[in-house]
Amino acid sequence: MDAVFRAGNAVFNYRVAGVWVNEGHVLLHRDVNDTNWALPGGRVKLGESSIESLAREFHEELDVAVEVGSLYWMVENFFPYQTDAFHEVGFYYQVSAADETLLAHNGSFHGAEGERLLYKWVRIDALETVELYPAFLRTALKQLPKNPEHIVTRQAD
Repeated sequence: MDAVFRAGNAVFNYRVAGVWVNEGHVLLHRDVNDTNWALPGGRVKLGESSIESLAREFHEELDVAVEVGSLYWMVENFFPYQTDAFHEVGFYYQVSAADETLLAHNGSFHGAEGERLLYKWVRIDALETVELYPAFLRTALKQLPKNPEHIVTRQAD
């Protein structure tokens, strides 16, 4: 069971995300029906650590075994989505993989789960022109922290 709880139109969501950087690019994904991009990852399951969750999500979504490295950010993210008000707690980790198959993709591609999600390697120096959320990532990914940082972000309607 995912660590997601609903109270009316308020949703609490516990999420993990991976920061996979390669040659000045970072891997992003989005739902094919959305316009905004995010770092790949997903919801933590009850009883699962954030590191276990992140490795599982990459395996499910991209069929790749990742090594989860340093924790970069602990994020409290408040944002509207459709008719809901989300309160999301996210852990953002460095990830890498020995399997370099995904590094060869140019342009957009789909993962192992079919055509629901779209992935793309995006130049880090171009992130300010990308609809990437949480928005702090557009600049923060240019200089990754040496120690974990706590971030609180509120996206307006």
